[in-house]
Amino acid sequence: MKGSISAMNKNKVVLASFCILASAVVFSACKDPQSTGLEYARNMYDPIAYNPDQPNKNFKNGATAQTPPANTTPVGFNKYDDYPNTKEGYEAAGANLKNPLPETEQNLIAGKHYFTVFCSPCHGEKGDGQGHLVKIDKVSGIPSYHGDAASSRGGLMKDLTAGKIYHTIEYGLNNMGSHASQLSPDERWKVVMYVQQLQKIQ
Repeated sequence: MKGSISAMNKNKVVLASFCILASAVVFSACKDPQSTGLEYARNMYDPIAYNPDQPNKNFKNGATAQTPPANTTPVGFNKYDDYPNTKEGYEAAGANLKNPLPETEQNLIAGKHYFTVFCSPCHGEKGDGQGHLVKIDKVSGIPSYHGDAASSRGGLMKDLTAGKIYHTIEYGLNNMGSHASQLSPDERWKVVMYVQQLQKIQ
């Protein structure tokens, strides 16, 4: 009997100690609203590198985000400023831009894939302007790439140069929006290559 009472008292003491300790931890954590409390492996949370908006003593102006040097472009970035989104830019692109990619079977297959995903809903899989959006939603004014279909900018669609097709993919035209964010420059040129194959269909 005595043993069970002392065991019960011992359990009460342990429970009371635990409650006091837990309360102290909870209240001490609530003391500072900015505190995250105890954290395991703190170095996994804090990046070693500077954040762009952080002060940085390594530069004279004290800023981490620096303006790039003049006349430089990021790695992998293709500048397209020479051909603005104007009729003159379109004509200049048509006259000067050439497809930099070799006409290989692999590039044509990739071009067909991107065309099917991004272009065929309107232009149709054969480039005849009869995509499912034209048939179902009755979208009008989608030209065919072959035959005697006229471009809204003059001339026939089957005679469009690589540069004019690329310019249109870059900026969009009429109801067609720009595809610059969906297709990288290389992917656009692959689409251009495939469209030029569709232009040859009689």
